[in-house]
Amino acid sequence: MAAEHELTPTSYIGHHLSFLQHPVGEGSFWTLNVDSLATAALLGVVGLGFLWWVVRGATSGVPGKRQAFVEILFEFVDRQARDIFQGDRKFIAPVALTVGLWALLMNAMDFLPVDIMSWITHFFAPHGFRIVPTADVNTTFALALSVWVLMIYFSIAVKGMGGWIHELFCTPFGVRPLWASPLLASFNLLFNLVEYISKPLSHSLRLFGNMYAGEIIFLLLWMMAGAGLAGTLFAVPLGLAWAIFHILIVLLQAYIFMMLTIVYISMAHASH
Repeated sequence: MAAEHELTPTSYIGHHLSFLQHPVGEGSFWTLNVDSLATAALLGVVGLGFLWWVVRGATSGVPGKRQAFVEILFEFVDRQARDIFQGDRKFIAPVALTVGLWALLMNAMDFLPVDIMSWITHFFAPHGFRIVPTADVNTTFALALSVWVLMIYFSIAVKGMGGWIHELFCTPFGVRPLWASPLLASFNLLFNLVEYISKPLSHSLRLFGNMYAGEIIFLLLWMMAGAGLAGTLFAVPLGLAWAIFHILIVLLQAYIFMMLTIVYISMAHASH
């Protein structure tokens, strides 16, 4: 029995990478990662609460520190949107800011010590609880699909259903000469489908891959400290260095996800 409960590197990492899952149907597709959903929803409420707190204390006079911080943040996002998109930014800039802030909050959960959080969540999730939603590909893919749906919506809203379908079949190679139009239309459709499919995949996997890799590196570094004094002497400075570097990763990945949101929606407005 003692051997069954012996902690090994494999079991240690496996425990921290286990989801709190709840099946809602047959098959793995119908299994919910409750930890990712709950943490993401909680952070969404925190983000909305922060924005509500700022708006509640907003004034048209001299702004306070929190109002000035949010105004600087919003102006930065609006400036990025203006550089990429030349149309009406009343919707794009707030959406990009919301997506970026939410991704930042979810990424920042990686700063919490995994063993301390595991000890806390052990009381209600003894078999594992993933505290970083963006280290779950389901979360990042859901975010990317939301942006993808907005991209298609704006493409149809700007060009009309007929214009959007025409673009699918007639760009980028055109349909002339007419005798080759069926073949060219097939190539155009295939080319556009590849583009439409690759966008949510690259959008989601980039964020997931970076956060998942960061989580693994944290686990490997701190597991080294369990190898004795020599391992601790190596693990502590390497872990601190990686933690400092990971701050940049957390910020950069949220920024990239936000910028790609602006780019994809902007591309939906463009005519080919």
